[in-house]
Amino acid sequence: MMIRGNKAKALRYLGGISGQGIVTQNGKRLAQANFDLDGYFRAAVGVTGSGEIQAPAEILKGLFGRTDLQLLTDRGLLLDLSFSDATLAPASEVAHVDVTGQLPTTPSD
Repeated sequence: MMIRGNKAKALRYLGGISGQGIVTQNGKRLAQANFDLDGYFRAAVGVTGSGEIQAPAEILKGLFGRTDLQLLTDRGLLLDLSFSDATLAPASEVAHVDVTGQLPTTPSD
């Protein structure tokens, strides 16, 4: 919870989504990846998410640092994707990501 003045601004957990998806850049399919994401809502920011994508190390290495990446999920959601960490371990098959876009807006979505 973040406190500004006497008002508390709560970060509301919306739940998680996981599955398989396609990482794209400017509409071009780059790689398949598994994902596990959690969604959050804060009035000042809206809906955002964070979590992990999983792919073979060579594929993640090729994606890491690119901009304008999106994840098209197996449920048809299109999420803007950015890597959270400054570096990626050479043999890592998992990367932490931040996402925005077509995330579910309520816990029941």
